[in-house]
Amino acid sequence: MVYVVGHRGAAGVLPENTLLGFRYAIELGCDYVECDVHRTRDGHLVVIHDPTVDRTTNGTGAVAELDFATIRALDAGRGERVPTLEEVLETIRGRVRLLCELKGEGVEELTVETVRRLGMGDQVVLTSFHLDRLERVRRIAPELRIGAIFSDPGDEDVRRAHELGAVGIGVHYRNLRLRTVQQAHELGMEVRAWNPDTLPEMQAMIALGVDGISTNRPDLLIPYLRGGQGPAEAT
Repeated sequence: MVYVVGHRGAAGVLPENTLLGFRYAIELGCDYVECDVHRTRDGHLVVIHDPTVDRTTNGTGAVAELDFATIRALDAGRGERVPTLEEVLETIRGRVRLLCELKGEGVEELTVETVRRLGMGDQVVLTSFHLDRLERVRRIAPELRIGAIFSDPGDEDVRRAHELGAVGIGVHYRNLRLRTVQQAHELGMEVRAWNPDTLPEMQAMIALGVDGISTNRPDLLIPYLRGGQGPAEAT
């Protein structure tokens, strides 16, 4: 059975990248949750997707230009606050694994330090679209697992990910081809499709032989994998 990743928690159901969303995804039965990490002006790692707070909170401004206290005071949806990476790690500890995307500039060292300090290297895969960031992680923390993310990879991209030591690749579901799945598997890497959000799209990815699916709608995928029940409700 494919493993299920709750993308940004369960972004199609509850406010993305919030502890509320992560807890919901865990309770659904996701195998992983996925988050994005940026660094604030005063050096805190916060879990938010965009380089600005505009889309996902009631504030404005670039994450890198705002201090932590300012970001923390914002509403990220349903009264939730923008969490720190440490809070997310403590939420998932011993329950699910975490795909942590290195989204902001210069977050590699602090992310590695946080994961190591909490002793959670075995529960985390550090991911990025930027292979240079993954290479940096390999240099400073060879014991940690890394994964490459692609929109539409060619053969050379897959080989490069393997050369870096990636345990797997994530590919946008619309661009995922059987050839890519086979190539990655031959190199010993897992393949994750992101982000099919309808059941037919998910079924198509399963038919391609992917190892995992990252989705904003784990409430659709998990009941299907368990036997075809309807979507799980969020509270």
